[in-house]
Amino acid sequence: MEHAHEHHHHHHHAAAVESASLRRIYWISIALNLAFVGVEAGVGLWKGSLGLLSDAGHNLSDVFSLVLALIAFRLAATRGNKHFTYGYRKGSILISLLNAVILLVAVGAILLESIHKLRHPVPIDGGAIAWTAAAGIVVNGLTAFLLMKHRKGDINTRGAFLHMAADTLVSVGVVVSGIVISLTGWSFIDPVIGIIVAIIILVGTWDLLSESLRMSLDAVPEGVDPDAVRSLMEQAEGVGSVHHLHIWPISTTETALTAHLVLEQEARPEKVIPAVKQKLCDAGISHATLETELAGHPCTEKSCGYL
Repeated sequence: MEHAHEHHHHHHHAAAVESASLRRIYWISIALNLAFVGVEAGVGLWKGSLGLLSDAGHNLSDVFSLVLALIAFRLAATRGNKHFTYGYRKGSILISLLNAVILLVAVGAILLESIHKLRHPVPIDGGAIAWTAAAGIVVNGLTAFLLMKHRKGDINTRGAFLHMAADTLVSVGVVVSGIVISLTGWSFIDPVIGIIVAIIILVGTWDLLSESLRMSLDAVPEGVDPDAVRSLMEQAEGVGSVHHLHIWPISTTETALTAHLVLEQEARPEKVIPAVKQKLCDAGISHATLETELAGHPCTEKSCGYL
């Protein structure tokens, strides 16, 4: 038990350090992108470029997405109260769904703009636009790089990463199309690259939207296999079988579980339950509520109608 306690303490400390690091990255990313929006809007007003001003508005939506992800990060750490017994952690899932929808809206806007440019070609203002796009590659690319390491641990961070990666891709597309047009005069390249970029973003966003929607409906979180969890619990000494198993996300980073353990003869619940909870904790399920019963108990899988 001493070893388990030390392991849990070490894991908690590592998680706290990781959280502090991610929070710092969010603040740096928000400040960096907000500064870029200010510079881009200023240049747009100075040059009288509607293109730059509209792009500044688009980048401001990215700042909004980063702020939403930071709020979700804070919500996931809230404590329970009388009315919200799990705190506001579920809000982090709703924010991930909102961020996925915002990405889809951005894809739609890029597609509409690209189709409009194909039908009504307009000359591209090379100078200021190209330099701003290059600056966008640096700012958005750096932000995406900072978030990349943490994207697998939290769906909201993955959403923020996709926003930044998508904008980096858009900026690369603008620079490439600018170079091609300046060399060949093929104006249609700009909307064509816009459509290609939109399709790439859509592919990356679809998984995010699907997972966010599943989590909001309390589906088993991605990466958790119910059969494997059941097998893990049944391997504990004194457990004969497991039923009434339910697994759902509390937040984008925490998973809850409830189950009935059918105990073998002579097994003692006060020893079995901590052992099973430790196995679940090691598997990433931090909130487990377990009920025990003896073999032959009237509440079986068939009589109660549970899986």
